[in-house]
Amino acid sequence: MFERIAELAIRRSRSVLVVAALAVALMGVVGAGAFSKLVEGGNDDPHSPSTKAAQVIEDKFGGETNLVLLVRPRGRVDSPAAERAGRALAADLRKDRHLDNVISYWEAGSSALRSEDGREAMVLAHVKGGDTERGKNAKAVIDAYTGSYEGGLSVRAGGGAAVGNDLAAQVPKDLLLAEAVAVPLTLVLLLVVFGSVVAALLPLVIGLVAIAGTFAELALLGAVTDVSIFATNLTTALGLGLGIDYALLMISRFREQLRTGADVPDAVRVTVRTAGRTVAFSAATVAVALAALLVFPQYFLRSFAYAGVGVVLIAAVGTLFVMPALLAVLGHRVDKGRLPWAGEGRDSGGTPFWGRLAGTVMRRPALTALPVLAVLLLAASPLLGIGFGTPDERVLPENAESRQVAAALREDFDGNDDAAVHVVVDRAVERAPLMAYATELSRLDGVVRVEASTGTYVDGRPGPAAPGGAALGRPDAQRINVVGGLTPKSAAAERLVADVRGVTPPAGARPLVGGSDAELVDSKKSIGGRLPLAVALVAVSTFLLLFLFTGSVLQPLRALVLNAISLGAALGVMTWIFQDGHLASLLGFTPQPMETAMTVLMFCIAFGLSMDYEVFVTSRIKELHDRGESTGSAVVQGLGHTGRIVSAAACLLAVSFFAFGTAQVSFMQMFGLGSGLAVLIDAVAVRGVLLPAAMRLLGRRAWYAPGFLRGLHGRFGLSEGGPADAPAAAKAVAGTPRGRNSAGV
Repeated sequence: MFERIAELAIRRSRSVLVVAALAVALMGVVGAGAFSKLVEGGNDDPHSPSTKAAQVIEDKFGGETNLVLLVRPRGRVDSPAAERAGRALAADLRKDRHLDNVISYWEAGSSALRSEDGREAMVLAHVKGGDTERGKNAKAVIDAYTGSYEGGLSVRAGGGAAVGNDLAAQVPKDLLLAEAVAVPLTLVLLLVVFGSVVAALLPLVIGLVAIAGTFAELALLGAVTDVSIFATNLTTALGLGLGIDYALLMISRFREQLRTGADVPDAVRVTVRTAGRTVAFSAATVAVALAALLVFPQYFLRSFAYAGVGVVLIAAVGTLFVMPALLAVLGHRVDKGRLPWAGEGRDSGGTPFWGRLAGTVMRRPALTALPVLAVLLLAASPLLGIGFGTPDERVLPENAESRQVAAALREDFDGNDDAAVHVVVDRAVERAPLMAYATELSRLDGVVRVEASTGTYVDGRPGPAAPGGAALGRPDAQRINVVGGLTPKSAAAERLVADVRGVTPPAGARPLVGGSDAELVDSKKSIGGRLPLAVALVAVSTFLLLFLFTGSVLQPLRALVLNAISLGAALGVMTWIFQDGHLASLLGFTPQPMETAMTVLMFCIAFGLSMDYEVFVTSRIKELHDRGESTGSAVVQGLGHTGRIVSAAACLLAVSFFAFGTAQVSFMQMFGLGSGLAVLIDAVAVRGVLLPAAMRLLGRRAWYAPGFLRGLHGRFGLSEGGPADAPAAAKAVAGTPRGRNSAGV
């Protein structure tokens, strides 16, 4: 296959480039419409009780409260002027086609809707529509009614719809800033790595192909299914990073061949047969890791699988077809624009530092590897206290209006209606059993009041009528609001959800419990329940791919163990920072439990990228081993050849991720910093130290496979040189000694 690709690039190079240019143009046109088709939200399991509760409330009660307008008049809220202006505002809101279930303090008269100092009052409402439509409707309402309003009112927006609106406004700004930081730094680093202008620009071509193609894919998918708008973040970061990684490997091998005296066609052939094969396997491992996200029901996570798998495969296809054609056309001109600091022999052989480091590690594996292992395990130790949550207003900067409103609701009002637990019974319920059920709910720890169609209940006793209480009952359904005084999405709030679900309902009733805290409980249960399957799929599929790549059963196991160590270290550091609050003042975020979906996403991405560099290094080691080098010599020479490439690729990719550290949305910061750190830990500590130490300890057994698996690999494995090299490959897989090197392997 790779030979045919190389011949196509050599004989039809200009035709390939013309077709590629037309394809990129077409993908750009299609992808330009992606943003209009992508949606917000998607963190909830559509089959969970909380989602079903929300749907029943939507269908029969006009929807849950998701918008809180905090209104401050010039004087006190009970003054005649404030009441007239407040009633006028509520009347205008009821006429708004974007809203349902408008409840105003001035009409309901409930003290729960008035601040303790009497200076502010609430107007509650439900913004209509699904995830996409709701976001547009919320923006229209917030733009129309917030700020200074008629009658001397000052209006601020809070609640879930307002948080979503603020996120939708902030994320594109963060993305634009991240790209403004990453692209110039990446270009500078490419110039440093390649030492010539032409070679440095080539990886950006592959990055452009990957990003344009993936945006086109997302636009097409967005027309037929829900795709999260946050998938664009992964597309740009991973598209640029992987495009550069793969192109870097190809260009380095091509220039290395030219330095040995090979002509351009032969250099292209060797490059595609060796580096191209590595790119194909590398892309497969990364795609497999990201495809595991498809097992989760939340379309937020599934969207990252769509984007991730797409960008990886498109980057690989672009590298395999476009890059060889470019190299064939450019030939020796790939070094055009050589910079003053670039030496002539930059790609002619191994890098002394990485080769010397590997040799030192293999001579003294315990002395060199144990300190590194100890540091990584220490970095992973915060995982022992990790907790999980879902995004709320605290992921936004402190000056975000929705976050300020949420703080005011917690501090200045009796109970938080926006964070209430919603109980809905999708059938008729007699008055007496309903009263008894609501009374029992009001006795639970942390409950301020319970609102039902039969009245309000406080500490097991009836209280004043609930605002809009009549609207809580239907002939075929009942809704109960359990208003608590607990911090939303805290451990206590989660326990309250469990307690509410544990109360015995009226006979024959099967209540559904919803609200933001119930959504958190259900989301953690949903993701946690499917996480073992996702991890198993990643591990098994990665093992099979690496076996087909190396012909060994120990190499995949060694890779999985080392990847687990590096991932644990990166996730531990992120827990130490974002959950425990270290560096919070520097980065400008509020500490809170690790965001569940984003942590799973970071795991899959970091795992895939770790395997990316695993394939880069192992490919060259296996190539040398198959030529007759001992395991020790193959490791030293292999790292000598690939160490610089892997470290440079890791730095370039890390820049793309670290740029998200400039974001003002905290889970984007965590994703960017965590992914970038995982890449660097893997490229430096694992590939530079732990890999050669593990290979030294395995010795000749590193290439072991049982006889029947060796036969399987000989039949289905993809060897670098094709069928002609099969005997040598099989001999290498069997672990036949090749001699001994200075490390004694």
